[in-house]
Amino acid sequence: MTKFDAVAVGRRVLTAEADALRLQADTLGEAFEKAVDLLYAAKGRVICTGIGKSGHVAKKIAATFASTGAPAFFVHANEASHGDLGMIAEGDVILALSKSGQNQELADVIAYSRRFHIPLIALTAFADSPLGQAADVALLLADTTEVTSEVKAPTTSTTLQIAIGDALAVSLLERRGFSAKDFKIFHPGGKLGAMLRTVGDLMHGKDELPLVGEATPMSEALLVMTEKAFGIIGVTDETGALKGVITDGDLRRHLDGLLTHTAGEVMTAGPKKTAPPQMLAAEALALMSDPLPMVTVLFVVEEGRPVGILRVHDLVRAGV
Repeated sequence: MTKFDAVAVGRRVLTAEADALRLQADTLGEAFEKAVDLLYAAKGRVICTGIGKSGHVAKKIAATFASTGAPAFFVHANEASHGDLGMIAEGDVILALSKSGQNQELADVIAYSRRFHIPLIALTAFADSPLGQAADVALLLADTTEVTSEVKAPTTSTTLQIAIGDALAVSLLERRGFSAKDFKIFHPGGKLGAMLRTVGDLMHGKDELPLVGEATPMSEALLVMTEKAFGIIGVTDETGALKGVITDGDLRRHLDGLLTHTAGEVMTAGPKKTAPPQMLAAEALALMSDPLPMVTVLFVVEEGRPVGILRVHDLVRAGV
């Protein structure tokens, strides 16, 4: 009896599905472009629908659209026939998934889309199916077989559906100019959300700034430094512009006769490392360490004036 080789089966499945994806990419053309045009022109939501495994894929595609700036949600084809058609409105676009395109459960969705002139994009394997013929645009799955050839369980076909959904979402994202900052709005939690937060989101504001004027005696500057507890003081000119900073290193260098000096005499002029409020938190963290020397505190500056202060501890606490 031949020993079962799970790794060989796994490799066969992955290779077959990879080949199917390459074939799908080669067959992409005008219909895909028209589908993206419909999605881009929509003033409402992307309504993803399906039944069975295609329904599960439709849920995933809806989530991908929603997280990349295109309002979207999933409507179960069965539930649509029992009141959920009311969730679909003028200005929406329907993306209906069915490999065969013959699911009776989709009939009411198709009829509703035609009656109210709601654009319908079909994701199916058969252009001559009821779904394919009714659709404004039919995106056809590549002519491949399921990797479970005898059982015929949806495998390769659902992989292609997921990939086409991703391709639609990314195409729409790039056409709209959706940026990392936009993405942050929809992903405020977790590591990714933290990396996409801005310096302005995490900084300490004006009320907490350790600032003194250039003419301030060091005896007063030290009190500000102690009170604010950032281990640094910003030194500003008469216009409020940041002219320099005083750190522990500056204090040590001027230890002899320190209290006879002014802040302007002790400061290191023109700090090389500052950040604008709109800088991503991840970029601020990189700036603190490179180029050397490393710093643990940044003044946040807008039009030359300090508007906040950011510590490396703030970034670590936020999960950056």
